[in-house]
Amino acid sequence: MSRTSVIILPALAAAMHPVSVQAQDHDAHQGHAAPAASPESVPSQAKPIDPHAGHVMPTLAESDQPSGMEDMDHSAMDHGSMDHSTMNHDAPEQDKADHPTMDHGAMDHDQMKGAASPGPEMETPPPVDAPTSPPRAADAIWGADAMRASREDLQKTHGDYPLFWFQADRAEVQFRQGSEGYLWDIQGYYGGTTSKFWFKSEGEGSFGEPVEDAEIQALYSRAIAPFFDLQAGVRQDIAGPDTTHAVIGIQGVAPYMFEVDGAIFLSQRGDLTARFEAELDQKITQRLILQPRTEINLSAQDIPELGIGAGIDNVELGLRLRYEIKREFAPYIGVEQSWRVGGSADYASARGEDNSVTNYVVGIRFWF
Repeated sequence: MSRTSVIILPALAAAMHPVSVQAQDHDAHQGHAAPAASPESVPSQAKPIDPHAGHVMPTLAESDQPSGMEDMDHSAMDHGSMDHSTMNHDAPEQDKADHPTMDHGAMDHDQMKGAASPGPEMETPPPVDAPTSPPRAADAIWGADAMRASREDLQKTHGDYPLFWFQADRAEVQFRQGSEGYLWDIQGYYGGTTSKFWFKSEGEGSFGEPVEDAEIQALYSRAIAPFFDLQAGVRQDIAGPDTTHAVIGIQGVAPYMFEVDGAIFLSQRGDLTARFEAELDQKITQRLILQPRTEINLSAQDIPELGIGAGIDNVELGLRLRYEIKREFAPYIGVEQSWRVGGSADYASARGEDNSVTNYVVGIRFWF
């Protein structure tokens, strides 16, 4: 065979069977530097991926770099798809110093998020020895006199100033068997949040006849609890026998929004009587309100000139339905039943009066 045939035949075999050439043992070419391929001849998807990309690698001299590494494009690598849990960190000592061993699978990322943005439950209380200021620390700087005036002005700004209030709780006409009557029950005050001057008046009668019962009260009121005032003063009866009473009582709002008013009266003759009233506003709508009401009068002894017997004098139960055209003005209708009991019932029978009376009422409730 000629020399030319020896050179041409292997080249033809390699061209016809490229797979078999590539399948040759790579170890046979160890130590041989392969010619560098041009960028145009290497497809982009065939570029090798360096599992250590992004890590600090030991600096190699150009002579020590593997052949073909000069042309590697690290910026095109997908670092997010790398599986760090499968990386082999058993590298030389210099690599271990730059790549400390990390168990990414055992890391609690939820705990790391909580540590980065602590919630309210992670807030710690102030130290026990943290300094605190006295209640009136400003007095030490500005003086007690200057701060006293400032505090008084602050109280007035927040409502601690005198007010006048008036209410006609009941101003009504009563329809009952045989006659028609009327009734008034008014009250009001002037004062601040804790101290007030109260005035009250109530009475009733029948049309065409003298007033049966009427009274006026003047009271000093002092707050003894957030919703209760202690009241003391005088009461003057202006119908029937001329009688003056000393008054001590309590008025306020009990639990479940019951408005209560209780008082004890001591007359100049030594007669001791008492009265208790309670009412409750039940909202059917924002403007339609049903108000049940009760009143009980008691006496410690018989008072013949007033027709009052010892014990319970009389009991009243009423039910009124009002419509608030405005909050300050509300007409109402209702029904009220009253009974005289005990010795008072005997006095009423002696005068020819009924011991039980039913009243149908129409009235107006207003305040300003």
